[in-house]
Formats: sequence, structure tokens, C-alpha cells
Amino acid sequence: MDGMTAHEDGLPALVRLLAGGGVAVLSGAGLSTESGIPDYRGPDGIRRHRAPMTYQEFLAGEPARRRYWARSHAGRAVIAGARPNVGHLAVARLRAAGPLSAVITQNVDGLHRAAGTADAVELHGGLDRVICLGCAAVSPRAELDERLAVLNPAFRDAGSRLNPDGDVELPEDLVASFVVADCTRCGGVLKPDVVFFGESVPKDRVELCYRLVDEARALLVLGSSLTVMSGLRFVRHTAKSGKPVAIVNRGTTRADALAALRLDRPLGETLTALAAHLGA
Repeated sequence: MDGMTAHEDGLPALVRLLAGGGVAVLSGAGLSTESGIPDYRGPDGIRRHRAPMTYQEFLAGEPARRRYWARSHAGRAVIAGARPNVGHLAVARLRAAGPLSAVITQNVDGLHRAAGTADAVELHGGLDRVICLGCAAVSPRAELDERLAVLNPAFRDAGSRLNPDGDVELPEDLVASFVVADCTRCGGVLKPDVVFFGESVPKDRVELCYRLVDEARALLVLGSSLTVMSGLRFVRHTAKSGKPVAIVNRGTTRADALAALRLDRPLGETLTALAAHLGA
């Protein structure tokens, strides 16, 4: 299996894996924690925050959507101000230099693109875009932020704790007074252009990811516990095809038994060292 021993632990094995090229990356929330964005679960696998709003809840009615947009608007400054960390930058260098054949991310923060990986596939979409559920128009989130600021002039620094999906905890009285903006084109319901829990990833995006994984020689998972099936399926697919899977993550993952290589190390430090070893 490309010179690796099953469950061999160590950076040299990861260097050997990437030296052969053709490695696809699947990244998760753990890669963005060094940029100040919290992940969903700690090393013990226990959820750190409340469960995110589901797609069904969002569609259920105006109160749920008001709660979502109030919390998201309060936390937007932190997400918009987040910058790529050394891990994102190392991935971008490795992609440009050749060892990485593709980058697929479960993250919605846009930090892979900001780091220079322009062709990163955002499996779950991006928080920097908004889509109308009525006419399907897609617009920049910055435009909506400006409209929400005008509609809610007293809404400043209201949040307390940032959650991984970009929102914050708010007092109920603040949520109740929040004014939601509708689509400027058709008056329809606006939703962030991200895949909510309980919502399906677009079929063409899933097919693209499968194709990238099939074309790769190996799969490298970065900072994901692989709890959600939308990412885990690509790991299972890779392992079933007989290709090696390597995982770098703090704590256990749902696919540890499928990994030929498993490193429990800080992402930024590990990826920076990896890029240096490979001359990227």
C-alpha cells in the first residue's frame, strides 16, 4: 500500500504518500480552528455546541428563519474577518506544486479559496453567498449584510459565543425584534448558499467529488471526525477501491479503521512541515 504499514504513525509516512502525487484532500472543521473558527466536536468526539438548525426547521416558518438570520448576522463579522491559517496555506502550496490532485472541503468558510486553492470544491457550499428559495438567484452575502444592517441599526455586538456554522447565541428578546430581508428580485425566502443538516448535497457536486476521488491515487483527510455521511462516503469509497486513506485529525474519527495512516497532530504544524519536506 504505497510503502505504508497499516496504521503507521508519523510524518515520514505521510511524506512518502504525497511524494507519489495524485492525492486528493478532504478537509473538515478542524483545519479552520487555527483561524478562530470553532469545530463541531472535540478530540473526544463530543459535540462542543448546540446542534445547528436543520433545513426542515429553516423551512418551517418565519420565527425559525428570524432566529437563524439574527444569530448569523451577529456572528458574521468574525467569519468574514477570518483569515487562512498556515494549514490552508500549506494545502494551497501542495496543490500548486503537484502532490495534491484535488481539494474537497466540508467547510463553508471559504478559507481554502482565500488561501489560493481556487479550484477547491466546497461540498457544503459557502457562507459568502446567499440563494433565494423562490427564484434561485445567488447573490453575495456582503450585499445582504448591508441590507440587514440598515434594517436592524441597533443590532451591534449582540452575540456571545461563535458556533462552527457562523452564528452566535443570542437572547430571545433580540431575536424576536430582528427584521429579516427578503429576495430583492422576487420577494422570496433567502437562505445561505450552504447545505444545512437534513438537506442533500446537490447531485452534480457529489458526482464531481466521486470523480476526483476516483482519479486520485490516495485520499488525505484533514481535520474531520467524519461523523457526517456526506464526507465519510468518500473515505469508504476510497478504501473499498483498495486505495490508501490517510487521516490527520485531533482525536478519533469514524473512519480510523479504514486508514492506512493515522496522525493525531496539530494541522497547521503538520501541514507546514509536510510542505517543507516536499519542497512546496
